[in-house]
Amino acid sequence: MRNFIGALVLIVVVVSGSFQANAQSFDDPQLPGNEIKLNIFNTIFIGSLELGYEHFLDRNQSIGFGMTFMDRFAYVSDSGEGQDFKSTSVTLAYNYYFVTESNPSGIYVFPFLKYRGGSFTEKFDNNDIVETSLNSFIIGFGGGYKWVHNDKFALGPYVSIARGFNSDVSDRFDPVEFNAGFSVGFRF
Repeated sequence: MRNFIGALVLIVVVVSGSFQANAQSFDDPQLPGNEIKLNIFNTIFIGSLELGYEHFLDRNQSIGFGMTFMDRFAYVSDSGEGQDFKSTSVTLAYNYYFVTESNPSGIYVFPFLKYRGGSFTEKFDNNDIVETSLNSFIIGFGGGYKWVHNDKFALGPYVSIARGFNSDVSDRFDPVEFNAGFSVGFRF
């Protein structure tokens, strides 16, 4: 838990520093500087709540912060009877958009660093209970496409692949994690 709180504090410091350092970087005051979003795909299909926030440094780049509640280890692990995920994760990402001034919609890529904290509990037929700590740092890369309407509403699909660094998790699950989603966002 101490590592989780430390990672969260580090992310808040980095993000707030980027806000102050780049407050004057926007040439056009009409452009939104922030976006809040929800990964509706994961909420519907696997029951996790993935919320995100982006602060735009300019039209083509942003710093993103995300939190996933009820985080599951990718899509390959079915939580069956006697299996329970209890984890939350925080993500820090750098997003680069391949867009133009005349068209804010387009492809984007994002390297990211994620910290997942929590546990996975399994109860077997012989009543043995095994708990696996999911506390680990994860590094990854992803890409997607965003449709932006009136510089206010943004939505689109994305995919990512990442590698976790916890030997207990790697023994129980595949260390390479695939994630996909469809975000719905509002820019302000």
